[in-house]
Amino acid sequence: MSNPLLRRKQFALEILHPNISTIPKKEVKARLAKMYKLNNTNTIVLFGFKVLFGGGRTKGFGLIYNNVEAVKKFEKKYRLIREGLITKTTKPGRRATKELKNRRKKVRGTAKTKVSGGKKK
Repeated sequence: MSNPLLRRKQFALEILHPNISTIPKKEVKARLAKMYKLNNTNTIVLFGFKVLFGGGRTKGFGLIYNNVEAVKKFEKKYRLIREGLITKTTKPGRRATKELKNRRKKVRGTAKTKVSGGKKK
C-alpha cells in the first residue's frame, strides 16, 4: 500500500524458510532492495516478525520510505536507534541527579563545581 503523506510504502510480509530457523533482517532488506531496485537499504524498516507455529514461515511488517530524510522525520525513535540512523543519548538516572543536587547543597561557592564534577571557570 502506498502512503504519500508519510512518503512510504507499507506492506505485510510473509517469508517461507523451510529447514532454516529464521532469516536475518539484513538478508530480507537486501532481497527487498533488489526487488524494488533501491540503492539504499536504510530506507527499508522491518519490524514485528513472528515465527508461526510449526516453523518454516515468518510474518512481519515492512516500510519502504522514499528517502532517508523521510525515515528520520516519520519513524519512531527506538526504531531509528535499532536501525543505526541515530545514536541513543544517555543521561544520569533519577537517583544520581538527586544525590548530586543534595551534595551541591552542602558546599558553598566554587566548591560546587568540584562536587558536581563539572568544568571549572
